[in-house]
Amino acid sequence: MRFEGPIARQNQFLFASDWMTHVDENLDELLSRPLPLPKPGGVPAQVIGTGPTVRYSAMPELFESLMFGARRELVITTPYYVPDESLQSALCTAAYRGVDTTIVFPARNDSWIVGAASRSYYADLLAAGVSIYEYEGGLLHTKSLTLDGEITLIGSANMDRRSFELNYENNILFHDPALTAAVRDRQRDYMARSRVVTGKAVAEWPKSRRLWNNLIATLGPVL
Repeated sequence: MRFEGPIARQNQFLFASDWMTHVDENLDELLSRPLPLPKPGGVPAQVIGTGPTVRYSAMPELFESLMFGARRELVITTPYYVPDESLQSALCTAAYRGVDTTIVFPARNDSWIVGAASRSYYADLLAAGVSIYEYEGGLLHTKSLTLDGEITLIGSANMDRRSFELNYENNILFHDPALTAAVRDRQRDYMARSRVVTGKAVAEWPKSRRLWNNLIATLGPVL
């Protein structure tokens, strides 16, 4: 995705503030330049930068607000899913309310620990009516969320506690049907190259596998 204009400058400000925190280089001149005015036909957008030096709940609250705001469709792709209780509840609640809710994970994660922890949440998600896909075309690393064909959230934040509470992250929220349609097409491509995870398949997992997944999930706060 490529974007220009005020939203690019917002990203510039976020980069400069992080850079000057750790590097002895003054970027005041860059920060003092006037922001470009939005051009006609632009897209409403907002940068959401979070990290350990700001209120840590800002990013999960953003995810949860979008989930609670869904009315028709909610589609998510994420490589790492180790939610806290409120995030898991928000995603399940969307499906319980009748929202067509889908989440796509990588079939093979580069972190077997996170992969096991993620699968410990499958049963509850499926019971709520969430459709789960596992992408088989490699490590799916896209962190995307599309909402009701109008809103897109992309960025660096995974749906895990490390992203929400420890890491410096940068997500961008867009409100534009055309852009969202393009991202939604990419999500459909991921789903076309994925296998569907069913409640029956999860129920047939050996008890040893379910016990292992649940045991790893207890390490969620440090994953």
